Amino acid sequence: MSLSSTAIEPLRFREALGHYASGITVIASHCDGEPIGFTCQSFYSVSTSPPLVSFSVMSSSYSYPKIRQAGRFSVNILSDDQVKISNQFARQGADKWSEVEWQESPLGNPIIAGSLHWLDCEIHAEHAAGDHLIVIGEVKALNLQKAAARQPLLYFKGQYRNLTAMSPAG
Repeated sequence: MSLSSTAIEPLRFREALGHYASGITVIASHCDGEPIGFTCQSFYSVSTSPPLVSFSVMSSSYSYPKIRQAGRFSVNILSDDQVKISNQFARQGADKWSEVEWQESPLGNPIIAGSLHWLDCEIHAEHAAGDHLIVIGEVKALNLQKAAARQPLLYFKGQYRNLTAMSPAG
């Protein structure tokens, strides 16, 4: 196989990127009197001054247009005991908030109980990128939970993982 090949097969591309471990978040907002949200692993920090974060979302997302309308969102950084929540918010069309305990953030966004940490953001910018949108948010509030024994929920090679054991979590 030549290194100069220009055609990248989508499944091979996805498999290659699966070798990069990432944390799992739920991006959430409140719009028209109802909470909305989705599981997101493409979340990262952008800047400390001003405090900016970013996530990517499919252009065809059902949830994101409502988040855009609200103009704000929370980032719920999931802990390793929240596999069920991650799976629940990854499904489309289901009642994602069924049996999920949450409260409102200072900006009015849903904060999921048991999350490792949360960030409260206003939409700062949005950029089209292929079949996704890159959303940049300015952090207006945050909360670092005091749970020293808890670990983040990670995703690596198609499975949930945790830091304490190199075997699949959940």
